[in-house]
Amino acid sequence: MDVDTKLLDGALPIVATLVLAVLIGVIIIRRRSGHRLPPTVKALPLIGGLLRFLKGPIVMIREEYPKLGSVFTLNLFHKKITFLIGPEVSAHFFKAPESDLSQQEVYQFNVPTFGPGVVFDVDYTVRQEQFRFFTEALRVNKLKGYVDQMVTEAEDYFSKWGDSGEVDLKYELEHLIILTASRCLLGREVRDKLFDDVSSLFHELDNGMLPISVIAPYLPIPAHRRRDQARKKLTAIFANIINSRRCAEVSENDMLQYFIESKYKNGRKTTDSEITGLLIAALFAGQHTSSITSTWTGAYLLQNKQYLSAVSEEQKRLMAKHGKKIDHDILSEMDTLYRCIKEALRLHPPLIMLLRHSHSDFSVQTRDGKEYDIPKGHIVATSPAFANRLPHIFKNPDSYDPDRFAVGREEDKAAGAFSYISFGGGRHGCLGEPFAYLQIKAIWSHLLRNFELELVSPFPETDWNAMVVGVKGKVMVRYKRRELSAN
Repeated sequence: MDVDTKLLDGALPIVATLVLAVLIGVIIIRRRSGHRLPPTVKALPLIGGLLRFLKGPIVMIREEYPKLGSVFTLNLFHKKITFLIGPEVSAHFFKAPESDLSQQEVYQFNVPTFGPGVVFDVDYTVRQEQFRFFTEALRVNKLKGYVDQMVTEAEDYFSKWGDSGEVDLKYELEHLIILTASRCLLGREVRDKLFDDVSSLFHELDNGMLPISVIAPYLPIPAHRRRDQARKKLTAIFANIINSRRCAEVSENDMLQYFIESKYKNGRKTTDSEITGLLIAALFAGQHTSSITSTWTGAYLLQNKQYLSAVSEEQKRLMAKHGKKIDHDILSEMDTLYRCIKEALRLHPPLIMLLRHSHSDFSVQTRDGKEYDIPKGHIVATSPAFANRLPHIFKNPDSYDPDRFAVGREEDKAAGAFSYISFGGGRHGCLGEPFAYLQIKAIWSHLLRNFELELVSPFPETDWNAMVVGVKGKVMVRYKRRELSAN
């Protein structure tokens, strides 16, 4: 008994120390995580917030932001999506290296559309080199050549309009944008000889990207089967074009040509499959966003006579200075039109959600000083559609006011970086932003110079059900050709 008692007396301090250590550890963990984890959206067991998410992420954010603040988590089955809303908490989202926050896992659903060996089907180092190809193809010296083609496409397209009539502006701009993109990106062979075939195949690719595709991109449904067939046919078409170009002595001025001539750092040339995939990615990145933004720009201008007059007067000043000519440098002088496009994009960014996958823990601090820890493994999200309308950044945020970007106000800069995120920002900002602005300016400068326009249908609503959120229904416009043509 004495021996047992002595052993027990000796063990008690050890046990007490271990228990105390465990309790301290639990307290520390709770302080580090449980007490600083973001608040969670109330949702059903098991499926979590799936129903609310499918109802519309923007609706959900609008409901939860006033209650939970700028950082909160939504449970979706076994996944956790943490939203960072506003520049105060989203800096890490935009600035973090790929090793901390990556795109690849969350955008895997694009792989069947873009094809193997490009963008989200390759590791980060290869993807960075491919993004370098895009960057080089969109440098100013290249853009200047593209502008000439944009202007020519706009002139040819609108020359087919009569002296007066009514058109669905949304339909017209969608078709003009794909024509322009074909000329500047896909090449003259597609634009001049194969446009109808290639356009219909891209349409099948587009229709094969459904909400279910995000969750199950390889599900054997008819839309996915048509998508895969279209991808194979596009590969065959571009293989012939690429082969002809490799044998040609004359170099073309388009993105296709640059991809053909591009090389990786190890000296390897791009393959036919890679070139096709990069072209598809480029067209998908720009076609919808440019046509949607062109339409919203027109709808707002025709609804707001003050700004319609301002952009029209700007065109008159430029014509007095430069004559009828339009080129890259003249488009760059269109500051008023630029602000009108930028404001339409603020109110209606086509990409309403940006996503990353977190590979490490990180912390954020809100405007009111609250600190939250976001654990490794969370999907991290931000929303341009919501963040672009925060009232502490933009005055009367739901109002169309292009002058908010004018010198002296510059509301998008007052709160610091990442206040305006229609084109994303940071490490993964949109590479095609300069191309998009030039394209939309080229179209609208031609329309403003050559036509009197009037919106005759109700102001359009937002089509929240689309994968790339755009304009719902028709945008009917009455036009009358000006007697003294600017061109």
